[in-house]
Amino acid sequence: MPITFRKSFRILPGVRLNINKRSWSITSGSKNGPKHTTSSTGRRTTSMDLPGPFGWRKTTKKRRGH
Repeated sequence: MPITFRKSFRILPGVRLNINKRSWSITSGSKNGPKHTTSSTGRRTTSMDLPGPFGWRKTTKKRRGH
């Protein structure tokens, strides 16, 4: 089993700084609304919990320039 590293810090109410081995990200949003995450690698994710065991997530990756 590989060893992983992940640490999360609350920097403001509703805003978290997440750090792992390869990148960092900032997550903002409320408990009942959508959450927006922006990563240092260019990935942007919007997610939301739905009733029951369901959830919704949309991830976009930064396009590489010419």
